[in-house]
Amino acid sequence: MKVLCLHGKGTSGSIFRSQISSFRAKLPNDIQFDFVDGPFKSDAAAGIDIFYSPPYYSFWEADGVDGVRETYNWLTEHIAKNGPYDLALMFSQGCVLGSSALLFHQEETPHLPPPFKAAIFICGGASLPVLEEMGFHVSAQARERDLASRAALAKQAGSSAVLAQGADRWTGLKTLDGGLSEDELRNEITSPYRINVPTVHIYGSKDPRYAAGVHLSGICEPAKCRTYDHGGGHEIPRTTAVSNSIAELFQWAASQSSS
Repeated sequence: MKVLCLHGKGTSGSIFRSQISSFRAKLPNDIQFDFVDGPFKSDAAAGIDIFYSPPYYSFWEADGVDGVRETYNWLTEHIAKNGPYDLALMFSQGCVLGSSALLFHQEETPHLPPPFKAAIFICGGASLPVLEEMGFHVSAQARERDLASRAALAKQAGSSAVLAQGADRWTGLKTLDGGLSEDELRNEITSPYRINVPTVHIYGSKDPRYAAGVHLSGICEPAKCRTYDHGGGHEIPRTTAVSNSIAELFQWAASQSSS
């Protein structure tokens, strides 16, 4: 089994390797993980420089459909040279790229095999501009929350918050989530079609970007979808309980990709 691993903005493939080490240790040894670096050098993500040394990378320099599509073309070339991949494992910005790749493929080249057979999204959502270009309806509330959550994430993940508060820094985005259920959040984006490969969605209820992760699960085929709230922030908790749960979900996705 071969797994494509897409890191978050302002990190790297090697950093992502470290971030998933706890649950990866619970997986079979014969899985091949391909940790790629984004094509653009980047400043460190908020708080990352406390724990990891440079270099840091991003998958694009500016948000927007053109940047995402350009990197999708880059990713397509990488897959052609290094794939095929049974599964993609993604975190944060990597989820934006992976979900966009599946949507672009579904709209433009549905007669070809998908870029990967199954997907695991951790703490990440879809690109709202990409969704809107493809005919999805994004509510005003979802747009407002998306902007506010980015600012809240930068604050809660920042170095000063890490040093002063540790794990207590994660407080989510309660002012805009408004106590909405996951189903209510999913209804904020209506889709002309859904991502149709098997997917796993892992998000944290204390993550300012929690709603983005729930939204992404809502544009995927429900019968092929699994979700898990790890209860933390914009991170991959390393507790035994969370690591066991993610490892089990990984193996479910792996089994789906080979069926």
